[in-house]
Amino acid sequence: MKQVLRYAFVAALWATSTHAAAPEQSLYPVARPSTAVEPAGIVAISSRAATPLTIPNLRPETRPESPQLIAVAARPADLPLLGPDTSLMPYLRPKSLEQEVLFKKRKLRKGSVCGDIAIQGKPVGRVSSKTKACGVKDAVQITSVSGVTLSRASTMDCGTAIALNKWVDKTVKPTFKRRGPVVQLQVAAHYACRTRNNQKGARVSEHGKGRAIDISGFVMADGEVVTVLKGWRKNPSQKQLKKIWRGACGPFGTVLGPNSDRYHRDHFHLDTARYRTGSYCR
Repeated sequence: MKQVLRYAFVAALWATSTHAAAPEQSLYPVARPSTAVEPAGIVAISSRAATPLTIPNLRPETRPESPQLIAVAARPADLPLLGPDTSLMPYLRPKSLEQEVLFKKRKLRKGSVCGDIAIQGKPVGRVSSKTKACGVKDAVQITSVSGVTLSRASTMDCGTAIALNKWVDKTVKPTFKRRGPVVQLQVAAHYACRTRNNQKGARVSEHGKGRAIDISGFVMADGEVVTVLKGWRKNPSQKQLKKIWRGACGPFGTVLGPNSDRYHRDHFHLDTARYRTGSYCR
């Protein structure tokens, strides 16, 4: 009996708590009133569901056309359309000019010696002499090297002609580029069967073997003459002549100038004699 009453009491208590009236105020948080002052970012986020977020157009506006630019870009009314007669492509060379260039090149090739078109002259062949130590086996007579003429045709062998051409091309012409251009070499001596410095009893000079040439001056295109005698100790010729003298040491085996002795005070002696110790330059 007691157990029945206990169950009845529990059931009545459960029914009373289940059907009790709801609290007057909900335990869930209430939405903030719309009149509340909030930061712009929070308002935008809270109202996103109700009002779509409008993204402004971030593309730059087109720049207005400049009257000056329009004036420059405008095509003149009197300018004709480009056609075949006014093409920007270069015209072909006239046949006459082309033939003239080819003729000049053929002429240079015909007058070249020692296998180099830059060395102009003619072959001489064997140059004999009564003196056994003198003579040239295959001599050539040179009139110009690297476009620079010689004041007189000079006899030598091809080794000397090639060295002379290299010296003029790599040293003489660049040195006188601003002052010149240089157009002529003044030749003081070339092949001659004689002793060194014409001294009695001395050994035969390289001149007697066709392996030497003496240069005393340089002629510019405007007629100016730079001589070794006057220019060696006077600027600006001094600096240029010394540079030319140094540049010869290499292509030639022996290079003598005004500082070597009194016999060479007015010219450069250049020869292709070779020594075990290298070039002799003084």
